[in-house]
Amino acid sequence: MFRFAQPLFLYLLLLLPLVWGVYLYARHRRRRNLQTFGNVNFLVELAPDVSRWRPLVKMILSSLALMIVIFILARPQFGSKLEMVKTEGVEIVIALDVSNSMLARDINPSRMDKAKMMLSKLLDDLENDKVGLVVFAGDAYTQLPITTDYVSAKMFINSINPGMVPTQGTAIGQAIKMSMNSFSPESSAEQAIIVITDGENHEDNPVEAAQAAADKGIKVSVVGIGSQRGAPIPIGGQSNNFIKDAQGQTVVTKLDETMAQEIAQAGKGIYVRADNTNSALHALMDEIRTMKSTEFERKTYSEYNEQFPGLAWIALVILLIDTFLLERKYGILSKINIFTKR
Repeated sequence: MFRFAQPLFLYLLLLLPLVWGVYLYARHRRRRNLQTFGNVNFLVELAPDVSRWRPLVKMILSSLALMIVIFILARPQFGSKLEMVKTEGVEIVIALDVSNSMLARDINPSRMDKAKMMLSKLLDDLENDKVGLVVFAGDAYTQLPITTDYVSAKMFINSINPGMVPTQGTAIGQAIKMSMNSFSPESSAEQAIIVITDGENHEDNPVEAAQAAADKGIKVSVVGIGSQRGAPIPIGGQSNNFIKDAQGQTVVTKLDETMAQEIAQAGKGIYVRADNTNSALHALMDEIRTMKSTEFERKTYSEYNEQFPGLAWIALVILLIDTFLLERKYGILSKINIFTKR
């Protein structure tokens, strides 16, 4: 398993565009200043030993060295030793609606993006609990089997988009059934399903599915995402092009809060509505903390090998090349001009 021990240092990579911006601005100012003395091409002929491209090459080398140094500071590591450890936790399967209606922007920045941000924060708050992910629209699919690997879970969440489920619609009942089959077999941990949806079910009977889950001891909680005011559904992420019905009227999708509440009631869970605050996330965490944890074993890396020495050698070589690469032509190389007409 690969990881960065100090990932916050990776934010220093944002300095690279700034450094390049300053360099390009200085290069532009230098050229403009030269133009005040005459034609730039004529001035270049007067200084044949000055290379036009070596400063750019040196800048590229310096940028590469800086980037590698930042990676070194972040401490790249590979897991080298797996151990079985005993932890206590619960099992949670998240069923996320990825239908086109989740692109509506009655919640900033959109229903889909809000749901993904909320799930990412939820994973940050979990500790030893197992989590799985099911995505659904007209069909339901297991996106991530139940696991304690939160890094992989976040990666899958970031990649979610409506195009990953080819059949459009909102089959909440099928998503609940798929989630029920995603839990660890014969697990004694308390289990819960969290459905995140705008509640516009068109395919099946989600209340019946939630009742079946509750009968097996699995709580079904629902996060309603959207507003009762509703919003049009953008096409292809465009802000001025929306889905229309057969009559040419713009389709407005609204949160079906009544349906969402009925599902949560049948599933003996809670219903919360997501808005532009973190109130829904806090309510979910409070509900998860009331669940009974159980002990289970999981594999985890207990030792990691540092990978920065190799990067340090690469950075050193780049810096040495940068040091010996002068901006002017020198030695026998000054006599070489491949562009000379013969």
